[in-house]
Amino acid sequence: MSDAYVLVLYYSRHGATRTMARHIARGVEESGMRALLRTVPPISTVCEATASAVPDEGAPYCTEQELADCAGLALGSPTRFGNMAAPLKYFIDSTSSLWLSGALIDKPACVFSSSASMHGGQESTLLSMMLPLLHHGCVIAGLPYSEAGLNATQSGGTPYGATHLAGSDGKRDVDSVELALCTAQGRRLGSLANTLRNS
Repeated sequence: MSDAYVLVLYYSRHGATRTMARHIARGVEESGMRALLRTVPPISTVCEATASAVPDEGAPYCTEQELADCAGLALGSPTRFGNMAAPLKYFIDSTSSLWLSGALIDKPACVFSSSASMHGGQESTLLSMMLPLLHHGCVIAGLPYSEAGLNATQSGGTPYGATHLAGSDGKRDVDSVELALCTAQGRRLGSLANTLRNS
């Protein structure tokens, strides 16, 4: 493995998106690239609220430099009314300096999400997450139908990116097909990152 890495950046409220991120990272590592798992702090409408420097659990918080230096990016969020969660959008909205410098141009990127219901806005969330990546000049990588799980899934999984159906109580575990699609997405992203980096 080289020093180059794929950044798997996510926000997770109840743990499902974090589980997906870990399996995407596993796929990245299977491709021969290093995976760097990072999250973003929650945000608050109370101006005095501050997040601790280190999260209580899960991955460390992402820095702008870690985003700038990645060879590829996987971006994950739970679905919030058909859009990415506010903490992740807040972080992405703060990356104007990377847009100005072109730091992410030609880097492959993919997206993944989790929602409470089958039609809870998974695909619109994935599409909304692609928009800032396109503005940054990223090369969007979806999930091709050569992945058998896309035709077999009874829950999450789209050609736009891996998804998970958490259930109305948010407690449904990520199933084996959803996990396999996450791993496949990570493997594809890692392979693309390696190819583009060496071209």
